[in-house]
Amino acid sequence: MKKMETDVVVIGGGATGAGVVRDVAMRGYRTILVDRADLGQGTTGRYHGLLHSGGRYVVSDPHSATECAEENAIVTRINADAVETTGGLFVIGPDDPLDFGDAWLKGAQETGVPHEEISVAEALRREPRLNPGIKRAFAVEDGTVDGWQMVWGAAKSAEEYGAQIFTYHEVTDIVREGDQVRAVRAIDHKTGEDIEITCNFVINAGGPWAGQIADMAECPEVNVVPGRGIMIAMNHRLVNQVVNRCIYPSDGDILVPVHTVCIIGTTDVKVEDPDNLAIPRNEVQQMLDAGEVLIPGFRNSRALHAWSGARPLVKDNRVSADDTRHMSRGMSIIDHQHRDGLNGMLTIAGGKLTTYRLMAKNIVDVMVDQLGDDRPCTTETEAVPGSKDLKTYHVTHRLEEAEKNLRKEQIVCECELMSRRQLEDLIEEQPTASFDDLRRQLRLGMGPCQGGFCSIRAAGIMQETGKADTERVTALLRKFLKNRWIGLWPILYGDQVRQTALDNWIFQGTLDMDHLPEAEEAHV
Repeated sequence: MKKMETDVVVIGGGATGAGVVRDVAMRGYRTILVDRADLGQGTTGRYHGLLHSGGRYVVSDPHSATECAEENAIVTRINADAVETTGGLFVIGPDDPLDFGDAWLKGAQETGVPHEEISVAEALRREPRLNPGIKRAFAVEDGTVDGWQMVWGAAKSAEEYGAQIFTYHEVTDIVREGDQVRAVRAIDHKTGEDIEITCNFVINAGGPWAGQIADMAECPEVNVVPGRGIMIAMNHRLVNQVVNRCIYPSDGDILVPVHTVCIIGTTDVKVEDPDNLAIPRNEVQQMLDAGEVLIPGFRNSRALHAWSGARPLVKDNRVSADDTRHMSRGMSIIDHQHRDGLNGMLTIAGGKLTTYRLMAKNIVDVMVDQLGDDRPCTTETEAVPGSKDLKTYHVTHRLEEAEKNLRKEQIVCECELMSRRQLEDLIEEQPTASFDDLRRQLRLGMGPCQGGFCSIRAAGIMQETGKADTERVTALLRKFLKNRWIGLWPILYGDQVRQTALDNWIFQGTLDMDHLPEAEEAHV
């Protein structure tokens, strides 16, 4: 077994865990983050991409509304390369209660959420596809954020301060001596090697899996309730600003433009297992119907991909155990010293991606206090690598780069304008990455062809680099296509059926995918 030593182990590589490891490292502690998969592969990468202005919560959860408004400005500054400042609208639809607008306006004023009521004509000028029957509109400072870009930015910032990031390391045990945490044990899924990390403190940022992790430290009944929500990406931007229905938070009331697509979301259903999230057909229909309320003709657009994510909600005794829609979105910190008599461990759950930095600050403040140190948080004062120039993302930035190098660079993915250089650079940096790992950072296979053309090119380039032999490349490609299919079959209609049939012909007709050689134990 490999042995290591550090001050603080952070479990969980989503937005919260990445924020925590950055904060811990910037305060001068030695720290290691472990995650059983890739960074941002859980809830962080499986949501709609909204950077909240706070408008969504001004009536239902005023405290969260204020936190979102304040953190929106900070995240836009420190994670600039992951954020697009699209702006947003809250609109009262033709059949929505008109008087909710007054409650919303009062809530926005009281919570400090920047807003402006605009005329219906102005709203339609800004977003011509909007339902012309809307009765009232408010402009807010919503934005969109690439969760994977944001998480990797925080992780790289942490590494600059000496942190170590171990992806594909699944925690198997939390070792305690009496009432003190002493070590974390994990297995490296890429190599099969066991590892033990001696430490004085553990921060559990496992999201929907936080309860399972707490059990390993003999801290039972950490009730984190997974709330499943489905989302659907449409093949281009039907809107260029975030559009919200101005109603009490409900299903399918947000349409978010992210990169070259837009995403409708979401549902909210309590589930037992965050590793087994369905995409029910009735909820797909529900989202398409909800889109029609905002954008007439929505369901006639081409749906590209559907997916499910699980919100890590802390059980709220004020609402029914099955009512995840109305459980608080606020953050919860569980102090295992007071709750379970275990020193050196904290758990954090709940919250939103927009408040990831604040969540990290709050839990690390508790840790620092318990350790008796005086090390203030500085995360809001420094931008992460890639955002030092404070320039926010713009949807046309890849087109601009491609036009500069029109005759010099090969484009591997025409849908997302991903170049061969970008792919080769990331393969060199992360030689054991799967195609899904590459997808999360480069958007490989996320456009209209869903990998029909670019995945084959990526497979060839991977083999040419010498980082993987033919058998492993075949295994990587098969798994990538299998994962893509999970989000395709629930929304197969119209043009996407024709695209999927073409892709299948390419894979079977030219490559005979089902009969390509593959090593029995290829690590993918």
